Amino acid sequence: MKPSEKIKELGLILPPAPPPAGLYKPILVVENFLYVSGQGPMLKDGSLYTGRVGETLTLEQGKEAARHVALTMLATITTHFGSLDRIKRLVKTLGMVNCTPEFGDQPLVINGYSELMSDVFGPENGVGVRSAVGMMLPGQVAVEIEAMFELHK
Repeated sequence: MKPSEKIKELGLILPPAPPPAGLYKPILVVENFLYVSGQGPMLKDGSLYTGRVGETLTLEQGKEAARHVALTMLATITTHFGSLDRIKRLVKTLGMVNCTPEFGDQPLVINGYSELMSDVFGPENGVGVRSAVGMMLPGQVAVEIEAMFELHK
């Protein structure tokens, strides 16, 4: 099933694609790869999901924020690149979690993003290599994720 069909089947609603928050390109195509700049968790009303995991947010809320980042990323790709059906597979994910120094479950938070990508692109093509780290993030967004995708030739 094509990613666009899977989104409809899952009943997913994409938020508005956020405007760039600095001097960078939201997406960049180099040869057969699509690079997506760091995305935050945009909600349907255009606001951002903010907070610090381990302080104002629970692990589950952090995971929910990561799922929102996946939806935001899909919206950004659709707006700035075109059809998600042109994507062959997810190659690499860098997940950054706004969390306290004591919080150590960043990979579980980023699973919210990874699980949605697996649902949309399939368990083989929706799962790539990944890093998950904790840090302070701009605007107190709960999660930021950047990714690289391989395109169909």
